[in-house]
Amino acid sequence: MSRIKIKNFGPIHEGFLENDGWMDVEKVTVLIGDQGSGKSTVAKLISTFSWIEKDLFRSAGTTSRFRKQERLFKNYLIYHRIDSYLKDNTEIQYEGDAYKITYKPGKNLNIQESNGHYSLPKITYFPAERNFVSSVKKLKSGQRLTLWSQSLQEFKETFQEAKESFKEKETFHLPIGNVDIEYNKLNDILYVKGADYKIQLADSASGFQSFVPVFVVANYVSRLLEKEQEMDEQQRDTFKKESAKILNDKTYTEEQKRILLSNLAAQINIKHTINIVEEPEQNLFPTSQQKVIHHLLEYNNKVNENKLIVSTHSPYILSALNNSIFAEDVFEKIGKSIIPYGADKRVAFANVSAYQFKAGKIFSIKDEETQLIDAEAIDSCSAEINSDFDEMLDLLSENGF
Repeated sequence: MSRIKIKNFGPIHEGFLENDGWMDVEKVTVLIGDQGSGKSTVAKLISTFSWIEKDLFRSAGTTSRFRKQERLFKNYLIYHRIDSYLKDNTEIQYEGDAYKITYKPGKNLNIQESNGHYSLPKITYFPAERNFVSSVKKLKSGQRLTLWSQSLQEFKETFQEAKESFKEKETFHLPIGNVDIEYNKLNDILYVKGADYKIQLADSASGFQSFVPVFVVANYVSRLLEKEQEMDEQQRDTFKKESAKILNDKTYTEEQKRILLSNLAAQINIKHTINIVEEPEQNLFPTSQQKVIHHLLEYNNKVNENKLIVSTHSPYILSALNNSIFAEDVFEKIGKSIIPYGADKRVAFANVSAYQFKAGKIFSIKDEETQLIDAEAIDSCSAEINSDFDEMLDLLSENGF
């Protein structure tokens, strides 16, 4: 398990108010709050430090490069466009299975080895701006589309790789909308197919444009894991030496090093995934939001070490997750559950972290008594909106209506 502690970074001020500030990153971690409250900031920091830990592990323990360059750390933040969130009093600590990392401004990164068992993850960030990639075709040779965000750029490229992994005329059934998707390789077009229609993804409903990239990339990454074979000790030693050679070559820029390491990493076995999904509810009806969570849980439950981190505005996402938690509890007690809550759509309460963000502070919304996510956190928004309606009813009553 990994955990992170954040103070005075972007919209985060005091940070998490329990557990000495440490936020546990469990098998499923959900972050909910108002826009600009810091939930995506925390998701991006989890991604950033997971990448740093992975790069440290790939560099065969060569930590001096990371310790001595605050600029290098900022380059990782630039990937998610959160480098400007640093303040003079920022403090960030991360503890993973391989390394413990501490950042304070003006000081070298403090890096210590952990004693946990570490296996290389495939880290995939699903940005909120992903609708954009539904309308972008593969560029011709020599062309390059440079986007405003490196994370969106990489997601676009992964989406393209995923599409090209489809077999000609291969179709996949979406868990929402009762439709299939089909890829035309020659023209680089994804189609959405219903019972009596077939349209390009770029012309389809906004909910499909938001979800299809998530579906395609998550499916692709999951299939990659299924093909992985165990690497022997000689291959591992060769990989570590090649990684160190790239990292220590001063003729490469940091961006070039990242590309070379990614290409080299394709030769090593990925053992599990860390999927970080911003706003899975985008443009979707509440029942479709539930189906999306079920689908993400299916991928997450394929390997014990997989992790799913979700940032959301939607109380329906929390409700759907609560159903999956309760389904696991029911199954543990009586040995059965209801459709559609098979083992792949359930999750134990102990394997979930849930946090709410308000005014620079972070609160746990796990209810240890009910063994569910706190219902008040789910219902508070509806109650606030309904209070206006009640006040207007009172106003009518006071005036004789």
